[in-house]
Amino acid sequence: MRTDSYSRLPGVQARSRPATRAGAVDAAAAAAAVIEVDHIRHAFGRHAVVKGLSFSVARGNIACLLGPSGCGKTTVLRAIAGFEPLQDGRIVLDGQTVSSSGALLAPEQRRIGMVFQDYALFPHLDVAANVGFGLTGASRAERAARVDEVLQLVGLAGAGRKYPHELSGGQQQRVALARALAPRPELLLLDEPFSNLDVDLRERLSLEVRAILKAQGTTAILVTHDQYEAFAMADEIGVMHDGVIEQWGSAHDLYHRPASRFVAGFIGQGVLMAGRLRESAEIELELGLLRPAAPLDLPAGAAVDVLVRPDDIIHDDASPMRAEVVHKAFRGAEILYTLRLASGGRVLALVPSHHNHAVGERIGIRVEIEDVVAFAA
Repeated sequence: MRTDSYSRLPGVQARSRPATRAGAVDAAAAAAAVIEVDHIRHAFGRHAVVKGLSFSVARGNIACLLGPSGCGKTTVLRAIAGFEPLQDGRIVLDGQTVSSSGALLAPEQRRIGMVFQDYALFPHLDVAANVGFGLTGASRAERAARVDEVLQLVGLAGAGRKYPHELSGGQQQRVALARALAPRPELLLLDEPFSNLDVDLRERLSLEVRAILKAQGTTAILVTHDQYEAFAMADEIGVMHDGVIEQWGSAHDLYHRPASRFVAGFIGQGVLMAGRLRESAEIELELGLLRPAAPLDLPAGAAVDVLVRPDDIIHDDASPMRAEVVHKAFRGAEILYTLRLASGGRVLALVPSHHNHAVGERIGIRVEIEDVVAFAA
């Protein structure tokens, strides 16, 4: 997969291997792609919401557009579905251009399935009729067989005679998924599909839906603002901000090798600590000396901001460096401590919960950062 329109904020990143960024179209990747979104632009009036955005998704992959409200991710999904026209660029589905600045193939002709945030089930139809709604052209026997097949696939075998109001939220979501999968679409789109569910059910269902899609070999694009939902479901994630993709990559790379300040702040938790680049290429900061895996493109003496994650701070009673506990959040197996350093600066530390320290207590810490991420101050 590749992406374009990468919008990098000022700064540099030290990492052991480069993060994915925009570039020329990879011909091999484009040829293998089910969906290719090529430099698309869209605006509502004078307000541009998608600004020359590109990406592609290979067959059988689950991709995610992740970002805060208002970043343009749902507009991209609606453009792929055919609900929004393009001002520029094109969308190619399985080798056919379905959207461009001068043409728009109707949504029902795109062989795209869609799962909406509110499920959009027909309340007057039973589950079987809802699931079979899109199976036009099939005989009654073929329709019944396919409905039974997908209901069994989503764990709702025998529920065909029930009505939506008789089902829980999680079961309604499964019906919506079954309905989208029934016509065997080339591409499945999921628009914030779990946002109406409680946290525990959301996490469990996202893993189950991923397993279902993988078992079917379905190519899918998920849109969400919830990074944990994205991590649970997607093979690859594009972090969106202000109409562009800041970075595309795996959850691991987005967390450990963020390519911009926005990605560093949006993914996971952490703080940016002030430091200075030394002649030796090491970075000096209050926590000690750090050596980036790759040299920074900055002169010696340059001020930098270093990303420090909670898992980079190690609780160590033998360490001479002490920090004061100013806040603690119990998380079962772990406690997330907010610690104040001698300078007054703060860091976060994720510590096994049997190290139960009181607010105001001073504890020993040391820093261990495998992938040093730094931006010009």
